[in-house]
Amino acid sequence: MSPFTGSAARTPSWEHLRVDLTDGVATVTLARPEKLNALTFGAYADLRDLLAELSRERSVRALVLAGEGRGFCSGGDVDEIIGATLAMDTAQLLDFNRMTGQVVRALRECPFPVIAAVQGVAAGAGAVLALAADFRVADPTARFAFLFTRVGLSGGDMGAAYLLPRVVGLGHATRLLMLGDPVRAPEAERIGLISELTEEGRADETAHQLAHRLATGPALAHSQTKALLTAELDMPLAASVELDASTQALLMNSADYAEFHAAFTEKRPPKWSGR
Repeated sequence: MSPFTGSAARTPSWEHLRVDLTDGVATVTLARPEKLNALTFGAYADLRDLLAELSRERSVRALVLAGEGRGFCSGGDVDEIIGATLAMDTAQLLDFNRMTGQVVRALRECPFPVIAAVQGVAAGAGAVLALAADFRVADPTARFAFLFTRVGLSGGDMGAAYLLPRVVGLGHATRLLMLGDPVRAPEAERIGLISELTEEGRADETAHQLAHRLATGPALAHSQTKALLTAELDMPLAASVELDASTQALLMNSADYAEFHAAFTEKRPPKWSGR
């Protein structure tokens, strides 16, 4: 995403999210604990717009996506979204479904790593938000459920049919998306859906530790690595190695690359600038 901004000012506050930016780490919290952080139309739109704004913030080096209370996110609010969509026409439904997909694209295309801190339920759209993150840090209470077929819809919602096979393999993805059965933390770790399993109640703390590690590291290298991981999913090998070569040539001209050599020569830790 381009760092250049138009005349619009940065959004001072967000109605449907709690946002904090400290030492290069943005923490975005879904804050409807009484509803297990179920998503509304406004929450989707705020996530889409916030990620675009943060992507233009040179100060953001990593992002933690969390849910307040005992769950990460229970998916779309049954009354406020599912009930409302029954009254929409095709054009309105297409606009809504495109918006949810834009959130997933924003998570994949933002120029900083995203860590989902998962405790309790991550269901439906909540499971896809976690899936779209670069890391999923979860505690033993975590359970993932791709529930779309359970409500009569395609399991391939919000990019799930694209992302999930690439994370856990086609066999597991078919089972999870077709049947909608919940996957608890031990199995989720076994099949690769969880990046790191923590002790109970420590997912948020561990996610922030990882975020701070990333935020104090070589941000340009992290950004380009994320971009290549996403771009090369569908590339043939020849195109991938050519893109890798071009990227490395650019980064070999970076201040961080020169800083590593200077730090190595002087026997000190590097001071990364993200330049």
